[in-house]
Amino acid sequence: MILQTNLKHIETAEQYDALLREHENVMISCGRMGPMCIPVYRAMIELESSHPQVAFRDFAFDAPDAHVIRGLPECRGFMGLPFNVYYKNGKVVEATSGIQSKEQVADILDRHFT
Repeated sequence: MILQTNLKHIETAEQYDALLREHENVMISCGRMGPMCIPVYRAMIELESSHPQVAFRDFAFDAPDAHVIRGLPECRGFMGLPFNVYYKNGKVVEATSGIQSKEQVADILDRHFT
């Protein structure tokens, strides 16, 4: 199950684990192709060039292995999609849910990854 975005995709728990091992700074948006998610994907695509130190990925919320995101303690109370998780050295440094603007995403990236 792959989302129709221009982002690189995560499809398995193994890819997720490798991503966190291989990259210091990571943002994963776990969602669907819905009205709350698409603006976040668009913001991530637009921010990739100005934040080359961050690995941006999407993960289909309904994929079986997306439990690695859905089951995070930081996402426990989330009610809306997408689940946006920011990692530094393999550890969650921030997690948000729901629609976010490019400016909101950039603010989180700048706080944790610059």
